[in-house]
Amino acid sequence: MTLKIERVSRERTALIYLSGHLRSEDLHELKAELDRGGLRVVLDLREVDLVDLDGIRFLNQCESEGVGIVNCPPYIREWMSQERGLPGEQTERQE
Repeated sequence: MTLKIERVSRERTALIYLSGHLRSEDLHELKAELDRGGLRVVLDLREVDLVDLDGIRFLNQCESEGVGIVNCPPYIREWMSQERGLPGEQTERQE
Protein backbone atom coordinates (compact mmCIF):
# COMPACT_ATOMS: atom_id res chain seq x y z
CA MET A 1 0.00 0.00 0.00
CA THR A 2 1.18 3.49 -0.75
CA LEU A 3 0.68 6.82 0.95
CA LYS A 4 -2.25 8.95 -0.14
CA ILE A 5 -1.97 12.71 0.49
CA GLU A 6 -5.01 14.99 0.34
CA ARG A 7 -4.73 18.70 1.07
CA VAL A 8 -7.66 20.87 2.18
CA SER A 9 -7.20 24.58 2.86
CA ARG A 10 -9.43 26.15 5.48
CA GLU A 11 -9.01 29.86 6.11
CA ARG A 12 -5.44 30.09 7.45
CA THR A 13 -4.83 26.37 7.91
CA ALA A 14 -3.80 23.72 5.43
CA LEU A 15 -5.09 20.37 6.62
CA ILE A 16 -3.24 17.47 5.04
CA TYR A 17 -4.94 14.09 5.34
CA LEU A 18 -2.64 11.08 5.12
CA SER A 19 -3.75 7.51 4.59
CA GLY A 20 -1.91 4.26 4.06
CA HIS A 21 1.77 3.65 4.74
CA LEU A 22 4.17 6.48 5.62
CA ARG A 23 7.62 5.27 4.60
CA SER A 24 10.96 6.86 3.81
CA GLU A 25 10.29 6.80 0.06
CA ASP A 26 7.17 8.96 0.63
CA LEU A 27 8.88 11.71 2.61
CA HIS A 28 10.10 13.72 -0.38
CA GLU A 29 6.54 14.10 -1.71
CA LEU A 30 5.18 14.91 1.75
CA LYS A 31 7.92 17.51 2.35
CA ALA A 32 7.01 19.17 -0.96
CA GLU A 33 3.35 19.28 0.11
CA LEU A 34 4.30 20.86 3.45
CA ASP A 35 6.46 23.47 1.72
CA ARG A 36 3.77 24.31 -0.82
CA GLY A 37 1.88 26.84 1.23
CA GLY A 38 2.62 29.56 3.73
CA LEU A 39 -0.37 28.56 5.83
CA ARG A 40 -0.35 26.86 9.19
CA VAL A 41 -0.13 23.15 8.41
CA VAL A 42 -1.81 20.28 10.25
CA LEU A 43 -1.25 16.61 9.44
CA ASP A 44 -4.21 14.30 10.07
CA LEU A 45 -2.97 10.74 10.60
CA ARG A 46 -6.34 9.07 11.25
CA GLU A 47 -5.97 6.79 8.20
CA VAL A 48 -2.26 5.99 8.57
CA ASP A 49 -1.77 2.34 9.42
CA LEU A 50 1.99 1.82 9.03
CA VAL A 51 5.02 4.07 9.59
CA ASP A 52 8.71 3.25 9.34
CA LEU A 53 11.51 4.75 11.46
CA ASP A 54 12.25 7.52 8.96
CA GLY A 55 8.56 8.41 8.99
CA ILE A 56 8.58 8.63 12.80
CA ARG A 57 11.63 10.87 12.76
CA PHE A 58 10.03 13.03 10.07
CA LEU A 59 6.85 13.43 12.16
CA ASN A 60 8.94 14.46 15.18
CA GLN A 61 10.77 17.02 13.05
CA CYS A 62 7.45 18.35 11.75
CA GLU A 63 6.12 18.81 15.28
CA SER A 64 9.31 20.54 16.40
CA GLU A 65 8.90 22.97 13.50
CA GLY A 66 5.31 23.81 14.46
CA VAL A 67 3.36 21.47 12.21
CA GLY A 68 0.30 20.17 14.03
CA ILE A 69 -0.35 16.44 14.18
CA VAL A 70 -3.90 15.31 14.92
CA ASN A 71 -5.73 11.99 15.10
CA CYS A 72 -2.43 10.18 15.55
CA PRO A 73 -2.82 6.46 16.28
CA PRO A 74 -1.55 5.66 19.81
CA TYR A 75 1.24 3.34 18.66
CA ILE A 76 2.64 6.05 16.37
CA ARG A 77 2.47 8.68 19.15
CA GLU A 78 4.21 6.26 21.54
CA TRP A 79 6.96 5.53 19.02
CA MET A 80 7.44 9.25 18.39
CA SER A 81 7.86 9.77 22.14
CA GLN A 82 10.35 6.93 22.37
CA GLU A 83 12.39 8.35 19.49
CA ARG A 84 12.54 11.70 21.28
CA GLY A 85 13.59 9.91 24.45
CA LEU A 86 10.45 10.94 26.32
CA PRO A 87 8.20 8.77 28.45
CA GLY A 88 4.96 7.77 26.71
CA GLU A 89 2.43 10.53 26.27
CA GLN A 90 -0.99 9.72 27.67
CA THR A 91 -2.96 12.42 25.91
CA GLU A 92 -3.88 12.39 22.25
CA ARG A 93 -3.99 15.65 20.33
CA GLN A 94 -7.28 16.19 18.56
CA GLU A 95 -8.34 19.00 16.28
